Amino acid sequence: MSYGLKIRDKGALDFLSLGALVHRLDPGIIPFRKAAHCLIHVSGGEFNVAANLADCFGLETGIATAMVSYPIGDLVAERVKAMGVRPFYKRFEHNGVTGPNIAAVYSDQGHGVRAPVVFYNRANEAGALLKPGDFDWNAIFAGGVRWFHSGGIFAALSETTAELIIEGMQAAKASGAVVSFDLNFREKLWKISGGQNRAVSVIARIVKNVDVLVGNEEDLQKGLGIPGPEVAAKSKLDPTAFFGMIDRVIEKHPQIKIVATTLREVHLTNRHNWGAVAWVNGKTHVAPTCELHVLDRVGGGDGFAAGFIYGALTGEPAEEAIKLGWAHGALLTTFPGDTTMATVEQVRAFAKGGSARIQR
Repeated sequence: MSYGLKIRDKGALDFLSLGALVHRLDPGIIPFRKAAHCLIHVSGGEFNVAANLADCFGLETGIATAMVSYPIGDLVAERVKAMGVRPFYKRFEHNGVTGPNIAAVYSDQGHGVRAPVVFYNRANEAGALLKPGDFDWNAIFAGGVRWFHSGGIFAALSETTAELIIEGMQAAKASGAVVSFDLNFREKLWKISGGQNRAVSVIARIVKNVDVLVGNEEDLQKGLGIPGPEVAAKSKLDPTAFFGMIDRVIEKHPQIKIVATTLREVHLTNRHNWGAVAWVNGKTHVAPTCELHVLDRVGGGDGFAAGFIYGALTGEPAEEAIKLGWAHGALLTTFPGDTTMATVEQVRAFAKGGSARIQR
């Protein structure tokens, strides 16, 4: 295939993620210090991709993750089921006081010139307790898994989560699955688990097992420890700087076949310009750009990853796969929450240049 990947024709699961589930409390445009009520969204970078691929694109997906036996865990499990994702849970009992817990993310949306704000409570998080040996990979992969995915947020949670990612990726490779990793570099998380030096060391060991890498210019620099580009970008939508770093990425990790990311230029909290780029097996691809009127920006990158992976799994040419990712990521910012409410027909229509005219 043009992707340089060996993708299985079929399997019991098209896609399997490994990561931590979280619940996000969202007071909308009200800052938390003045909030009186919140919506609850179920999220997690790795879960979001699996949920998007199942709910929008109709693929068979799963998530290997921690689950806690208490009401918040019940709420999260219900949402996982509702999105059509098959769970493989390592279960923990809540002690009624201190946990372990399903992590909480607090995220007001901002508005206009006021930026969104995100902060966490990941104290005694069940996901961080996951370790090698917690999942029976032989049983999970027995029916065939076509694509395996994890990410940098989960890698940063503890020493054991990074080792679990490596264990899962090695099992995935042995079973014939494509392996992807979203760098998703979060400085706050790495700062409390060893800092950037540890991040670079840990991520290097993970990425040795990876075929497909998702990450923007900053992710590549901070996550992989690669120097910045020699050519400065003219704008946030200019792919020159991103493509200028690819040779260094491939020199360090020659087995990688794809590096892809979104491009976003923020004018106001609710007005962005949006694009996407991909280096695919030696060729560069650039999606169109559009102006977004953003309702909720969280999850747009995971929306892109899902659309792109769907294109690859269904045999679309790379230039079409990046458009599907770009279109789905754009649509996802028009919905509340972290996961999709789009249909595959809407994604394909927008990828082909569809408009926001009313559909009758």
